[in-house]
Amino acid sequence: MAEKQEKKQIPLRLSAKLYNELAAWAEDDFRSLNGQIEFLLTECVKKRKRGK
Repeated sequence: MAEKQEKKQIPLRLSAKLYNELAAWAEDDFRSLNGQIEFLLTECVKKRKRGK
């Protein structure tokens, strides 16, 4: 059975404009705002690793 990863909580400050853009994008992708941010960060890390 796969081991469950612990999630860390961090405070995050966003401009109102960025927050609204991310919230709309999350809704389009049927994700929560938190889930969308986590998805985007995960994709960026994967892309960065592939570039090295």
